[in-house]
Order: sequence, then C-alpha cells, then structure tokens
Amino acid sequence: MFDVRRIVETYTGRWSIETTFQEARSEIHVQTTRGWSKPTVLRAVPCLFGLYSVAAMLYAALPRRRRVGGVAWPGKAAVTFSDALAGVRRWIWADGVFAHAPDGPSVQKLPPPIREILYAALAPAA
Repeated sequence: MFDVRRIVETYTGRWSIETTFQEARSEIHVQTTRGWSKPTVLRAVPCLFGLYSVAAMLYAALPRRRRVGGVAWPGKAAVTFSDALAGVRRWIWADGVFAHAPDGPSVQKLPPPIREILYAALAPAA
C-alpha cells in the first residue's frame, strides 16, 4: 500500500527545495507569491531567482569605480543586494537610458554634482 522508499525519496527531494526557499526568504527577502496555484509558483519564483542572479552578475561585471550608489552607515561591513541593485540601475540610467535618449547629451552638460543628484534619485530600489 505505502512504499516507504518512495515516501522517503519524496521527502528528501522536497527538503532541498524547502531549504532553498527558506534561505531565499531570509537572505534576499524573496516574498511569497500572491497566487497559490502550482503554475503561478512555478513561474514566479524561478523568475525572481533569475532576476536576482542577473542583477548580481551585472554588478560583479561593473568596474570597481562604477560600483557606487550604496548606502553607507556605521556597522555596515558589506555590500547588500540593495546596494548592488542601485549600482546596476545607476549604470543603466547613465550609460543606457540617458546616453541613447534624444536629449541624452544634455544630461552630460549638467554640472557633475547635479548629475550625481539625478542618478542618486533614480537609482535606489523603490
């Protein structure tokens, strides 16, 4: 009636999935999906993991001088994902959006402090 081996295999196979989701919630604050249907969960969570991975890889590919935009405070020892995301967004705004926009060169004419304020306002996560 009950195959003990199959029950143990199913449980241990699920263990790594549950641990992955628990770690994702605690470390990178992945939220539970609003939909509870199987297709929604199977579609949303891998997309979130993929987006986090892409943002992390883009940040790692940035030259050190371009890794700016993080929030510094006493006691903070490492770059957070929010800092990395802000750095990637800042790079996208500066080298992607403004550089290719019809009025992009006009942004470059702004004084550097004003340009920094603009990037600092656009880059942080909402």
